[in-house]
Amino acid sequence: MIRHLVLFKLNEGVSKDDERVLAGTKAFEELGPLIPELREWQCGWNITERDIAFDYAINSLVADRDALQSYLTHEAHQAAAAQWREFATWVIADIEV
Repeated sequence: MIRHLVLFKLNEGVSKDDERVLAGTKAFEELGPLIPELREWQCGWNITERDIAFDYAINSLVADRDALQSYLTHEAHQAAAAQWREFATWVIADIEV
């Protein structure tokens, strides 16, 4: 199994209530059921206020590298990620569990 983790940091001057952010959040919230390879799908806003904290996170689980690749190349994932590229930067970790 592979745990796919993504942490997003909104760009300077972008807030959670920005229309682009609202649309991007909705796209990620709806993504889980659309991609069969996803065994688990969680996403949400950070609830702490620390300078080093990221703003938004995705925590997902897939069976193996092939499933991860299918998820990453799925058109719904590509469309959602493209929205976030407009207003955020992110870091990713894929770990075997």
